[in-house]
Amino acid sequence: MPSQQTEGTPRVAEVERPGTAPGGGTTGAPGAGRRPTSAAEVLDRVATLAPAIAARAAEVEAARRLPPDLLDELVAAGCFRVARPDTHGGIGADLPDVLRVFEAVARADASVGWTVMIGAGSWVDLAGLPRAAFDALFPADREVITAGAFNPTGTITPAPGGYRVTGRWGFVSGCQHADWIYVNSVEGIEDGVPRLRMAVFPPDEVEIEDTWDVSGLSGTGSHHVHLDDAAVPADMTVVPLTGEPCVDTPIARIPVPSLVALAVASVATGIAQGALDDVVDLALSKVPLLSHGTLATDPLFQAELATADTELRAARALVDECARAAWATASAREPFTERDRARTRAAAAWATDRAAAVAGTAYRAGGGSSIYADSPLQRRRRDVEAVTQHFIVKRGTMRTAGGVLAGQGIDAMVF
Repeated sequence: MPSQQTEGTPRVAEVERPGTAPGGGTTGAPGAGRRPTSAAEVLDRVATLAPAIAARAAEVEAARRLPPDLLDELVAAGCFRVARPDTHGGIGADLPDVLRVFEAVARADASVGWTVMIGAGSWVDLAGLPRAAFDALFPADREVITAGAFNPTGTITPAPGGYRVTGRWGFVSGCQHADWIYVNSVEGIEDGVPRLRMAVFPPDEVEIEDTWDVSGLSGTGSHHVHLDDAAVPADMTVVPLTGEPCVDTPIARIPVPSLVALAVASVATGIAQGALDDVVDLALSKVPLLSHGTLATDPLFQAELATADTELRAARALVDECARAAWATASAREPFTERDRARTRAAAAWATDRAAAVAGTAYRAGGGSSIYADSPLQRRRRDVEAVTQHFIVKRGTMRTAGGVLAGQGIDAMVF
């Protein structure tokens, strides 16, 4: 997401990861039972958790992070393992199923869905590390959650044995419970283009600033972090968006911008579906002023609901189509063309925009009831609008994608 600056002296956010074993990874939530081994099992557990997650949405928003016990339940449900390779303790689900998990959690609550998406999928930014370093970060016998920042708002300079890193990075979602935090920095300039390098740190070496006071996705704990001349070994750094992944899995062969865009869009469609669920529940009992029946009997509401439902299904179907195509290409070890990437990015941006429109329709249909602080409709709307602000699905994506489709090539640094 775009960088954020705050004024004044920030507070230091509390860092807590319940059940963390030495060197990273949870020891397991109480009563977790057998670890899920498929995306279907994860979806079943999410369905069981969903009512409790939805009931705690206001609590999550007020805390500005996931409560530790809820985090434990999500870990036990396999939410953070679903996308990771099975060689490293993950489930290794295919991309369409991974996105269904993200959407299902976001349908229950946006902040929880976003946090799961980041914690479960951000490891792909590190797939270019040396294999020994990657193995050390993601041992097969431990639960591991990552958090990081792609916006290169730091500097990294060579030093004996590695590098020194200084900077401040925003929007580090889930940083308070992450086992590893990575940041992106500028190493130098070549032909006018920044040369980037990511570095990975244990959380006790990173200072978290309490800056996450926002209008949407408030429960994601996406605070700023900073480092002052911090040392990092060379093998714990990686040049992003280049080179071959060190793990042989299809998801790591999908271009990271395309992968992230589809993940973000899946969270957006989940939020929108939750908004439709909420307004239908409301409509069954709400009797609008001067009406002779419930909102559910109003012809205008019915027409708007059908339109919104159709738009959302179309958005979801397009995201799924792109996910299936990307998975097939990656599984066949075929290259991703500029056209492939353009159509995927455009689809994700369009689906996110449609999801925001659907949530807006649900909010307006709720009438005066929607404006109360305890209404889930106003929170859904704020949350999905926050998703639309992510740079990976910004509206300018359509212009860049259109340029590719028109035969003009890619003119963006990250696409």
